[in-house]
Amino acid sequence: MTIDAKHYDVIVAPVITEKATMASEHNKVVFKVTRKATKPQIKEAVEKLFDVKVKNVNTLVRKGKTKAFRGSLGSQSDSKRAVVTLEEGHRIDVTTGL
Repeated sequence: MTIDAKHYDVIVAPVITEKATMASEHNKVVFKVTRKATKPQIKEAVEKLFDVKVKNVNTLVRKGKTKAFRGSLGSQSDSKRAVVTLEEGHRIDVTTGL
């Protein structure tokens, strides 16, 4: 099995939130991905990097929020997230890293 460098460019980081932790109980893992990543690219990258079988990929674009910092307004950038559903019997431990 060859791991291509492009797979590391698709997946940016795992999302570790309370909601993502609850989804992991249902065999789902949430990743932050690049804005141009497609569902087939995300599926291929997860399967190659973590050696698991992916059942389904859902994506969403999280719009950036406007925040105030020291009296001046700034805005966070938009980010794309992928909710990856794994086949039964496959697990990914996102706390260990790649």
